[in-house]
Amino acid sequence: MKIKATFAKDGKWWVAWTEDVPGALTQGSTLEEARENLIDAVREMRKPVDLSSLPGREVVVEELEV
Repeated sequence: MKIKATFAKDGKWWVAWTEDVPGALTQGSTLEEARENLIDAVREMRKPVDLSSLPGREVVVEELEV
């Protein structure tokens, strides 16, 4: 999967995000670290969630209008 990433220097941090995967936002102390962190964030967000792996938790799934 290829994404278009945006990086912005904010003080001593590089902030990284992509419009291709809404919600994927991260940062790093270097541009390379921000790039690696964004790749990790996108990979994690694309993983399916296994609700059965949450023992002893109450889970509520509902549709919300925003």
